[in-house]
Amino acid sequence: MKGYYGEFGGQYVPEVLMPPLLELEEAMETYLTESSFKAELAELLSDYAGRPTPLTLCPRLSQDLGFNLRLKREDLLFTGAHKINNTLGQALLAKRMGKTELLAETGAGQHGVATATAAARLGLSATIFMGAVDVERQRVNVERMRILGARVEAVEEGTKTLKDAINEALRYWLTNQKTAHYCFGTAAGPHPFPSLVRYFQAIISQEAKEQYLKALGRLPDLVVAAVGGGSNAIGAFSEFIPHKVALVGVEAAGTGEPGCYNSAPLNLGRPGILHGQRSMLLQTPKGQVLPSHSISAGLDYPSVGPEHAHLNAIGRVKYGLASDQEALAAFMALSRSEGILPALEPSHGLAWILANREKIDRGSEVMLCLSGRGDKDLDIVLGNLPLKD
Repeated sequence: MKGYYGEFGGQYVPEVLMPPLLELEEAMETYLTESSFKAELAELLSDYAGRPTPLTLCPRLSQDLGFNLRLKREDLLFTGAHKINNTLGQALLAKRMGKTELLAETGAGQHGVATATAAARLGLSATIFMGAVDVERQRVNVERMRILGARVEAVEEGTKTLKDAINEALRYWLTNQKTAHYCFGTAAGPHPFPSLVRYFQAIISQEAKEQYLKALGRLPDLVVAAVGGGSNAIGAFSEFIPHKVALVGVEAAGTGEPGCYNSAPLNLGRPGILHGQRSMLLQTPKGQVLPSHSISAGLDYPSVGPEHAHLNAIGRVKYGLASDQEALAAFMALSRSEGILPALEPSHGLAWILANREKIDRGSEVMLCLSGRGDKDLDIVLGNLPLKD
């Protein structure tokens, strides 16, 4: 069924939001296959964003682990994360649609920065909604957005995190749909957003596949990526889904203590409806959305994209867990062994690899999607993990 991945997906929105969703779907059908659109996007991604990104072997960690760990270096993209792949694509589409404003939600701030960057580059205004808690813990990214010309709206309702930022962005879109395009940041939400974001983020695995075949003449044995809403993970998995490549998404277990908040709907949630989609959701027995928690703002979301819910349901992708402390330890392990500071989001993916090293065959080829760099998280790391010389 259109807009669904198995039983997940759909368009669970008020009637007043159907016109812009239909308009977006029509624009996708018109422009995404257009040669001039593809050429302009390819030029932006290469000359402006810095694609292709390297596939970096971690020699010291690999020697210790007994298998080859390679990083798909989305952290080296302009603005410091994979988010720019999607925002440049959506900004270009918005211009084709005649829109003058990009609006967005953001958790860790990387999508907000990338949206503000794409808007400035293409001559659009930008309004970014961000939970007040995230505004405080990602202050540097907030200032980056403002310097780029974006208006940042701190959301004081609910848990004051990503879920609430999405709520406010959707409300804003209701009254500004003629001039604004909602530049949705993750592979979630009502159709056609999950497929649109997947389309722009698939370049991660498209490049990685070519790089593996060129360098090794084979595909990796295992691909690992952190999962919040799921954009970097679906991008990293996309090209490998039809092949015999093991895929693991890693959710945030929070403190890791029983009964404490987490951000792991695939492991600990039930099917439900949130933000226009039917997917896995952290909720009470009566269907009330539970608060979520992760030390990583980008993973702090009580639901997940519908394609991930489907891939989990059919067993194509395994979804594991990593706690706050495990992610912090992985952050330090990569920093000290390879001189690369990862964002706390992909640190969860590395934490899963370190915890499951004995289950991975020696000599295997393992790829981790390093979705962002760790500069934005230094205050959090320093506040939770005092460093020793």
